[in-house]
Amino acid sequence: MNFLEKILQRLSQTPTRPVIQEIRDGGFVIATSAELLSQVRAARTFIRNSGLKKGERCGLLAPNSIRWAAMDLALMAEGVIVVPLYSRQAPNELVNMLKDCGAAMVCCGDQTLLDGIAKNWPDNPPPLTLFDDIFSTPPAAEIKDGANTLDEKDIVTIIYTSGTSGEPKGVMLNVENLNHMVPCTGARLDQLMEGQTERAADQVFHYLPFCFAGSWILLLTALSRNSLLSLSTDLNKLADELKLAAPNYCLNVPTLLERIRTGVESQIASKPEIIQKIYHNGKAAWLRKYEGRGRAGLSFSLANWLIFGNIKKKIGTDLRALICGSAPLAKETQLFFLMLGIRVLQVYGLTETTAICTMDDPNDFTPGRVGPAVPGIEMALGEGGELLVRGPNIFAGYWNRPEATAATVRDGWFHTGDQGEVDEKGNWAITGRIKNLLILKSGHNVAPEPIEEKVLFNLTTAQQCVVAGNDRGFLVALVTGDLTNDQVQAAIDSVNAELPHYKRILAFHISKEPLTIESGLLTANGKLKRDAIAKQFANEFEQLYRSKKV
Repeated sequence: MNFLEKILQRLSQTPTRPVIQEIRDGGFVIATSAELLSQVRAARTFIRNSGLKKGERCGLLAPNSIRWAAMDLALMAEGVIVVPLYSRQAPNELVNMLKDCGAAMVCCGDQTLLDGIAKNWPDNPPPLTLFDDIFSTPPAAEIKDGANTLDEKDIVTIIYTSGTSGEPKGVMLNVENLNHMVPCTGARLDQLMEGQTERAADQVFHYLPFCFAGSWILLLTALSRNSLLSLSTDLNKLADELKLAAPNYCLNVPTLLERIRTGVESQIASKPEIIQKIYHNGKAAWLRKYEGRGRAGLSFSLANWLIFGNIKKKIGTDLRALICGSAPLAKETQLFFLMLGIRVLQVYGLTETTAICTMDDPNDFTPGRVGPAVPGIEMALGEGGELLVRGPNIFAGYWNRPEATAATVRDGWFHTGDQGEVDEKGNWAITGRIKNLLILKSGHNVAPEPIEEKVLFNLTTAQQCVVAGNDRGFLVALVTGDLTNDQVQAAIDSVNAELPHYKRILAFHISKEPLTIESGLLTANGKLKRDAIAKQFANEFEQLYRSKKV
């Protein structure tokens, strides 16, 4: 059986088991296996009545919900290729993707999303349908709970890349990709939940949009396991929803974990001096023990009793781990959570690798690294330290872009564009992006990401840091947030003191307004659009170079 047949079979065998729930108004809207399958059957009936055929593309535009999961399963079961879209993305960008893939239908979660597509697609758009109409369809008697025949090479989804530079490309993932990846993630979660009683379901909290590859893999993995997936419906209430869901684990992006750390440390800074001293002494004592330079002793015990333990309770007493992916996580942040007694397990991958290449071993992981390659996947270093990947997780190609596919996959190896390194235990680290590499006039090559991470670590109230300097004599930085010159200068001085001369930031510009998705300066999953940022702040960067001659 393929991954989809296994999910549908599991749901049909456990009809009364709660499998997915939405958090709304301080409570839960729950769907059992039978209720989810009922929605799938209604959606499949609508799909058949609409005339959608196997291999045609259908846009799926909605925030996370039980209905989103049902619609996804229904489309795949009917052999229709799902094109998941980010509901916060600009409507004109969404229309461009839908036109690119030749969508035969677009399914929208609400009228506002539908209106946005209709307004930006005035000439001959495909049918635009609302979830309300789809799920009010009475299920046809002939609809069974199995999937139509799917071959291993059949495409099940086209996920558009976030496009840090250039136009987004449609990444085609097939049945074979999912057949390999879903069991791999399930096996790693088995390790994480080792010792859990057989009948107890994994409690999983989820807030990342399902249109992102890693988020979608977690959805499919949860549905294939004994899990209860709790969906956040209000990012402004994330802390309250996390507490209510009381999860064993959840998938995160580094931004959230960084905000938790900086939020805690900002609160500590506002406490009486004795509390600050206990915190910093306890932190230093824990770090000494972690690095093998001594014992944690009384300082850590006191801080753990008065501060660390209370912080952990607020984050989640039942947490076995926070899982983090999509971008590199600062080692200092991973150590911060470990100090609190919370494991942060990293995952690395790209949409083109079915979201995952590596996963931390819950029982043997190295902070600052992203774990070993997933079983069955090969990883190697190519020219310039570029990370290459080969295996059954490699995508089927970019939709209608054979040249781009051929340029990225050569001799069976997918060229990630990431720079990496591997230690003696097989744990990988991501050290930067090939295309982000800054080449100074001196000839020195500088990866900006590690420097940016260090600045943000030393500047807890900053939102973002962007280091620039390609084809220039020295590095400059854009820092966003409600900051003073003295605060930024102090942080940069601290970072510069540990760096060789050519990696030092010699001038900076502060923008009070953070970079956002809506402004077009961040991708849909929060990554820096460096080309767009360079263009937007070209005058500010130029002024920095004019005002400081080196």
